[in-house]
Amino acid sequence: MKISLINHGCAKNLVDAELMLGILTKEGYQVTLDDNDADIVIVNTCSFIHDAEKESVQSILEMVEAGKKVIVSGCLSQKHNQELKEAIPELAGMIGTANLNDLLKVVKNIEKNKDYQSYIDEKPKYIYPEDVERQQITMGASSYLKIGEGCNYKCGYCVIPNLRGKYVSRPIENIVKEAKGLVKKGVTEIILIAQDTSSYGIDLYGKQALPQLLEELNKIDNLSWIRIMYAYPSQMTDELIDTIAKLDKVVKYVDIPLQHSHPRVLESMRRPVMDYRKLVEKLRKKIPGVSVRTSLVVGYPGETNEEFEHLYNFVKDVRFDRMGAFEYSKEKNTYSYKLKGHLTAKVKKERRNRLMELQQQISLENNQSRIGKTLKCIVEGFTDDGVIIMRSEYDAPEIDGVVYASSTRQVVPGDIEDVKITSADEYDLFGEILD
Repeated sequence: MKISLINHGCAKNLVDAELMLGILTKEGYQVTLDDNDADIVIVNTCSFIHDAEKESVQSILEMVEAGKKVIVSGCLSQKHNQELKEAIPELAGMIGTANLNDLLKVVKNIEKNKDYQSYIDEKPKYIYPEDVERQQITMGASSYLKIGEGCNYKCGYCVIPNLRGKYVSRPIENIVKEAKGLVKKGVTEIILIAQDTSSYGIDLYGKQALPQLLEELNKIDNLSWIRIMYAYPSQMTDELIDTIAKLDKVVKYVDIPLQHSHPRVLESMRRPVMDYRKLVEKLRKKIPGVSVRTSLVVGYPGETNEEFEHLYNFVKDVRFDRMGAFEYSKEKNTYSYKLKGHLTAKVKKERRNRLMELQQQISLENNQSRIGKTLKCIVEGFTDDGVIIMRSEYDAPEIDGVVYASSTRQVVPGDIEDVKITSADEYDLFGEILD
């Protein structure tokens, strides 16, 4: 039987998808990238917000209509297993977010033409299949590396802790071993991911162990860059900041979703109520040349005009290097779902647009300040007409900008080159690779 996989959602989901393909390959199953050629299709779903759920459901329905045996995995199966099976009775099987190792049972069940089977733990506890080699869907110069799963926080808008369980860290030696394996395959940038990377190790070692992990990864030969995503503001300890500053392979890029600036909104969001201006100042002072990325939520229930203006002025003053803004999405089984004062879609959209227009101007000015400077950039690929697509150390793949460059010599994906920046727009840079 040939098996294919359709993946939705975040980078963490992508790693799960690659692990499932690894589990199947290890067992001798034939994996195909062509859904039409497959007998069984796994749809790895996202359920973070309603729009993501709709996309996942659409894929499931398309595959059922195409006559495939469909297995649903990921957050949607964890969140809506009963409703999903009732709505789409043709499903062949389902596994929860912490049931990757049960995938083979479901596949073997289908092979025997048996009825629907599901493995979904009510309280998920994720166990990383350490003995499995990921079968990478996207293989390039960069690779995601999952260092933990689950979340111990209870943010007011977020359903993830219900779907992914408590925080579970992987041992340092296992992560380093996987990183070395990726580098052997030609990966030059490793991107550390978890629901919250900065809480890494607390469950395993009794204290934050991300600095120690970075020290070990920094020793790997032929690895050029280490990038950290999804840090939590109250976990940006002095030790972690100093470690990022001193290690040569750790890019000077801090991704720290702050979500809002106003103390009342933060409290209602169940987020740390801190002076975020001071935190960003500290990062910029201690890590010279750092690029700070954040994500913000507008239109949280009860957000007043004054509170939004507080956020707007915060963004105006702090001038984030990279920023994403999202409209609040009302999700069942979250604290905010039952709050009073939900705002209209129109107000949420207007606020997001205002914030992004402001950020667009800041981003343009930040980018223009790089004209004439030389940046280290990684080669990602080429456009149809031969322009080199690169990314600076200040940009994460797929969410930040790129650098379009020309060169008088040949370069290959994964190479890190010095690029002199000659022009800029709101999100991307243009330059020449130095000889």
